[in-house]
Amino acid sequence: MEQVKIIKEERSLVDRIKGYGYLLPAIVILCLFMFWPFIQTIYRSSFLTNNMGENAQFLELGNYQELLTSSSFWNSVLVTLHFVLIVVVVGVSIGFLTALLCQKTFPGIKFFSTSYAMPMAIASAGMAMIFQVMLNPTVGIVNRVLGTFTNYLATPDTALLAVGILTGWLNSGMNFLYFSSGLASIDESLYESGSIDGANGLQKFLFITLPSLKPTLFFVIVTNVINAFQGFGQINILTKGGPGQSTNVIVYDIYRNAFMNYRYGFASAESVVLFVIVMVLTIIMFRFRKGANN
Repeated sequence: MEQVKIIKEERSLVDRIKGYGYLLPAIVILCLFMFWPFIQTIYRSSFLTNNMGENAQFLELGNYQELLTSSSFWNSVLVTLHFVLIVVVVGVSIGFLTALLCQKTFPGIKFFSTSYAMPMAIASAGMAMIFQVMLNPTVGIVNRVLGTFTNYLATPDTALLAVGILTGWLNSGMNFLYFSSGLASIDESLYESGSIDGANGLQKFLFITLPSLKPTLFFVIVTNVINAFQGFGQINILTKGGPGQSTNVIVYDIYRNAFMNYRYGFASAESVVLFVIVMVLTIIMFRFRKGANN
């Protein structure tokens, strides 16, 4: 039997680089608006800057040393972790539950689906102002319903929880779409097989729905964690990092150091540390998922 010889066609230099040419516009945009600013941030983090943001004195790792020994920074890290936990739990829970409610077709499902997805179309700044009125201690609907006169945004024990719930609800619209897509991709034959085997609704949920949604759930959690670390608008409008430092998350602390204290180099160092924290947490989540699948 003759051996088949595979002859590789030689490609010209133009053919080899043609694919990179199609990617060139996207690469240029990424370099201009993402990679270059990030490199500049790392560079600026080594300097003491003046009020105009110009590099005035080279400090080497001085900004990082001051940052890592600052009690205010570590407080903002702790506040941020609490904030992220609240946002992820609230946003993922609401998105998942609403997607489950719309899993089956029923009269009015389009109205409910639109309502559950609506938070993704609402401007966070506008919703924060509405939320501020809702939590007003005298005329707010929350205090009226509960029969209290509590200023939740001015109380250290409740301010972070209130802002976290609002942010989680705003994220729930996109989560609803992700979970709805995941639920729609589950093969109906799995549920039919479960019914034939005598599985009830709870058993189908635990042994069919949840395992099938693992990839979607992992993606939603990762994106929600990353988005929560970037939370700023709601905090700036509702609490401005207060009362005290109870809602002073890292992003707001960066904003305060850069545009209120004019310490651009110190704020750049804080931005780099935030990037490292998010990157490490993302790697841990991916490693955890890989270990769970093995």
